[in-house]
Amino acid sequence: MDLAEIWRVMRRRWYVLLPGLLLTAALITGVYLLVPVEYRSQSTVTLLNSKKATVAFDGNPFLSTQASLTGMADGLARNLNSDDSKADLKAQGLTGVYEAKIADNAQGPFMWLSVTGTDPAAVLQSDKLFTAYAEKRLLEFQAQQSVTPEAMIRMATIVPPQKPEAQTKTRLQYLVMAAALGFVLSLVATFFVEARRRKADKPGRRKPVASDLEPSEDHGSGPGTGFDHGSDGSDDRFDDHTGAADPTATMALKVLPSSAFRSKAPK
Repeated sequence: MDLAEIWRVMRRRWYVLLPGLLLTAALITGVYLLVPVEYRSQSTVTLLNSKKATVAFDGNPFLSTQASLTGMADGLARNLNSDDSKADLKAQGLTGVYEAKIADNAQGPFMWLSVTGTDPAAVLQSDKLFTAYAEKRLLEFQAQQSVTPEAMIRMATIVPPQKPEAQTKTRLQYLVMAAALGFVLSLVATFFVEARRRKADKPGRRKPVASDLEPSEDHGSGPGTGFDHGSDGSDDRFDDHTGAADPTATMALKVLPSSAFRSKAPK
């Protein structure tokens, strides 16, 4: 089946395709209204060496970097994503879904702190709360290990919480899936009806009617008769006792004598 045939079937069965397309449009509208737009705010922070470790660098923490800071950033991210931190942040008023992780392609202890939600104002406020909580959690984590204040790792905000941006990828994916599903189902219904109609219009074998089984009026024996009789003059098509038709009996062609044609010839 080529494209021209597909187009002819769609045009011929438009009364099936059109309702399917209307339902598809309704499905797309429903997805558009039910799936809200999500907004995301993100901040970037980094871990800095302690004041004691930066004495040799005139107190500049950016000149003193250690591989242990990256390990500490990974441990802090895991702690912020734990169930205890989620419950604590929720109790402080954070809404939406948040995530803490090592920044992609980072060449140091850089972290991304992001919050996603449907309300832009709430997302921005939650990201600010999350960033402050991360610094607080870093100090608490070291205090539990009895680290002196001069030797504690510090946190600095590189990029503050940004204005929430709309995340339309997920919503667009749902819209495309709804459109594709509705269109495919409409085509399936259209070609299903076309196949049923073609099957119904296909000519079949003609069933025999009662007139085809009626015997000839001439019941005599010999040539020109419709049926052959037995030697006793009885009809072989019928049973002698029950009178029922013999299912094995066959019908013979009736041959008219040549005298019948001569009698009808014009003089």
